[in-house]
Parts: sequence; structure tokens; C-alpha cells
Amino acid sequence: MAQPRKVQDPERSDGRALTARSVAASTLLGMTPPRLPSQLLVRSGELFGIAEGATRVALSRMVAAGELEADDGAYQLAGHLLARQERQIASRRADASGGPWKGEWALRIVRPASRGARERSRLRDAMQRLKLAEEREGVWLRPANLAPDRFADAAEVVADQCSSFVGRPDAEDPAELVARLWDLDGWMDRAEVLRRQMAADVDRLEAGDTDALAPTFVVSASVLRHLVADPQLPDALCPPSWPGAVLRAEYERYDVAFKAVWRDWFHRQS
Repeated sequence: MAQPRKVQDPERSDGRALTARSVAASTLLGMTPPRLPSQLLVRSGELFGIAEGATRVALSRMVAAGELEADDGAYQLAGHLLARQERQIASRRADASGGPWKGEWALRIVRPASRGARERSRLRDAMQRLKLAEEREGVWLRPANLAPDRFADAAEVVADQCSSFVGRPDAEDPAELVARLWDLDGWMDRAEVLRRQMAADVDRLEAGDTDALAPTFVVSASVLRHLVADPQLPDALCPPSWPGAVLRAEYERYDVAFKAVWRDWFHRQS
């Protein structure tokens, strides 16, 4: 059986170990549907050396915070974590569904009105879900290659606070514009690191090595977060050798292998 160990939290960059909350959240984010019995969530925490009591306290706090719902001895994602899983699923598919890109850009201009901190925060979150980038304060844009009805709730928030336009850059090269709006080189570099990490462990997972579960759990969560950060640009605006498609394909293999070992480990604990 895999031994408890300290593993870095995929949501942090300061080297801190996984917490009971982050293990529970990442576990459920990787499940479809995002619901598990409490005992399985406790076992998931124990894989990382997190005591049962700490996991149960974290679950209770997540329910109180609206991140989980408890039902008949099980917990399921709710609130912003459920919305986050929706983004993860869409990012894994890279489902633009906007038809061939015709060179047009979606532009959103925040209307001059008195908005409180909550409204501004909701708008920023909605823009990020819709993968628009902020060119300057109050001006958001992206190539119009994504389906306009993606994440209808986020689109409604934007419509309430912004005026919408479709247009084309007048002078700036669109490729230079996307390079200014998104850190494409940084995304590519991180994708290559994650690909190497998956390649180093996928054979162990496919061989059923339960000792690989803890480190690969973190890699899996990191890949999902990175896919959410993919701006999903039209092919014509992506740098050469953009690794989005290959990262997704390799992650599908990795995820299948990881979940097979994970299920076997859980059964052994029962």
C-alpha cells in the first residue's frame, strides 16, 4: 500500500504541503459526477498523511462555505468549485464550437457605472471563464472563435455590465496582439514540464503501482489547472508547435491509468 507522504499542493507555488481541503477539492474535481462517499474522501486524505479528523473538519467547513453539499453520507461539489469543474471539463475538450475563425474579435467595454467590489469581482471571474483578456482597465477582448453561449451564467454577468462589439484590429498584427495579451511562451514552457512529468510516471500507473498515486495525483491536478489557463486561440494565432492538443491527448491516457490505480487502491482500503 502507498505510504503517506508530504506532497506539494498543486494550487500553490510556495512549496507548502497539500491540505485536507485541497485534497478533497482536487479529488472531487477529478470525478464525474463530482460526488463521493465521505469515507472515500477520508481515505484520499490518508494517502497524503492527513488524519481522518482533519479531513472531516475540512469537509464541514467546505459545506459551510458553499463549496460542497452533503447528502446521505456523501459530498458533492457546489458553488464556485462546481463552476471550476465545468471549466476543467470544457478545457479538456477544447471545444470551441464557434465555427471557423473569420478574423473577428469579441470586444467587451465595461459601462461607466457605479459598481461595488462584489460586482467587479464577479465580472473579472466571468471574463476569465469566457477567456477574455484585459487589454487595459475596462477593455476586454479575444478572438471570436468560441461559442457565444459557453457558460451562459458568465455571459449574463458580462452582458449586465458591459457593451459588446465585434471587430478587427485596425493596425496591430493579430499574432502580436495575442502575444501581448497572453503569456503564450510561459504556457508552452509549463505544458512541456507537465508532459515530462506525466511521461515519467504513466508506465508506473499502467503497471498498477500504487506508490505512484500521491505524486501523480498532484501532477493530474496541475495539468487540469493548466488546461483551464489555455486561452484556446484559433490555430492561425497559435505559435508553431503549440502543445495544447498533445497535452490533452497525453493527459487522457494518464487520467485513465491514474483512475484505474486509484480505484484499486480504494477497494483495498474497504
